[in-house]
Amino acid sequence: MHDPIHPDFSTYPAMTISELRQRFSEGTLTPAAVLQQLAGRISERDTRTGAYLSYQLDTALAEAERADLSLPLGGIPIAIKDNINTFGLPCSCGSKILAGNYRAPYDATVIRKLRAAGAIPFGRMNMDEFAMGSSTENSALQTTRNPHDPERIAGGSSGGSCAAVADGTAVVALGSDTGGSIRQPASHCGVTGLKPSYGRVSRFGLVAYASSLDQIGPVGTCVEDVARVLQAIAGHDPNDSTSLNAPVPDYLTTVNDGVKGLRLGLPKEYFGDGIDPGVRRLVEAAVAKLAAQGAEIVEISLPHTEFAVATYYVLAPAEASSNLSRFDGIRYGHRAAAPADIPDLYQRSREEGFGPEVKRRIILGTYVLSSGYYEAYYGRAQKVRTLIRRDFEQAFAGVDAILSPVAPTPARKLGGSSVDPLQEYLSDIFTLAPNLAGCCAISVPCGTTAFDGAAALPVGLQIIGPHLGEAMLLRVAKAAE
Repeated sequence: MHDPIHPDFSTYPAMTISELRQRFSEGTLTPAAVLQQLAGRISERDTRTGAYLSYQLDTALAEAERADLSLPLGGIPIAIKDNINTFGLPCSCGSKILAGNYRAPYDATVIRKLRAAGAIPFGRMNMDEFAMGSSTENSALQTTRNPHDPERIAGGSSGGSCAAVADGTAVVALGSDTGGSIRQPASHCGVTGLKPSYGRVSRFGLVAYASSLDQIGPVGTCVEDVARVLQAIAGHDPNDSTSLNAPVPDYLTTVNDGVKGLRLGLPKEYFGDGIDPGVRRLVEAAVAKLAAQGAEIVEISLPHTEFAVATYYVLAPAEASSNLSRFDGIRYGHRAAAPADIPDLYQRSREEGFGPEVKRRIILGTYVLSSGYYEAYYGRAQKVRTLIRRDFEQAFAGVDAILSPVAPTPARKLGGSSVDPLQEYLSDIFTLAPNLAGCCAISVPCGTTAFDGAAALPVGLQIIGPHLGEAMLLRVAKAAE
């Protein structure tokens, strides 16, 4: 394992939240100075990376002047994926249909909680349109490139959030994860990204893709930063009916407890054919390091893994078809000019506003929900989802956490998703199942490998924990780091 990535911040060395807080308390650095430095780095570097859709420096500086540095995230700037509503700011979801005149009329619960912890939301991050994609090439606004190689994808759909943290243009960020959309770009960009358990973090104010799968989570350069942000945003929210009223542990008190005596599972289905040899080597080396620290490594089986991709691409598009029906040219977003009648307004507004991948998934979702096909596809997929969830429940009866690759390969070259969408769907084969089961999962950097003409591309180790098992998950992740 290598040390956490610490991008060069030029005039000051602090990068992690704890380092920034220490500098704030010493009086050798101010939140305003951090924001100015970030703005400078964005101007210098983001023309190449394309992680930011916008940022509001003046507004953030005003917040920095009144920041309460005694709070857990006092004065810390946090970049926000552009599907999380922040009052008065754009929330385009990477789509033309919202990119024109929509401004968020309220703060999402996670934004309200971040502000209560003293954080400063700073920057709207690029993403695959409505979070539908694994490369951030599906954004209708711009392409985000991998900071390690600008000819390669950053991953997606939270590519902007992960690329900015990797590039040193953000300290930490929020993303959303429906089938791997935090963990996969975190792996490709060489940063740490956490998908919390379903219901641990409120979805109120997150523009929905697939409501039974979506979760908001943090991205950072180290496990401790991710734990600090999760601490701030986790917890029950009466505005979200799926939010769980369960105690939130103090994650920082156990994050350094190590893995001695823990049982960690290796699912045989996740280590078959199709994994790049460099990825396999690095993941196996990471597993060996955890074993050397006292963890017991055991082989387990998740027998319904082979059905995860098919199940996900029935359920997620079905929910998207329903959720995206609200974008009709009437209430908000793009409206077609001079419609002949109401049906024409609906049709042309959606035709002009949605991109090809979103249309593809809406059509697929509408089909599987249609009369005569509902039980054959959607109903059957729900039953398989139950089997996948039971696989994890049975596995966690015998192990504390599960280890696997995040993705079969490092970041591919730009342009592949438009050639073969199915191949793009299969790239999420290791990350989909935890969303279907509601588990928590994290990607932690475990080194770099040569791949497809590149000398050194990042690879992530995926650690999967039981539902509401974030404390154990972060403990294993810290040991892996």
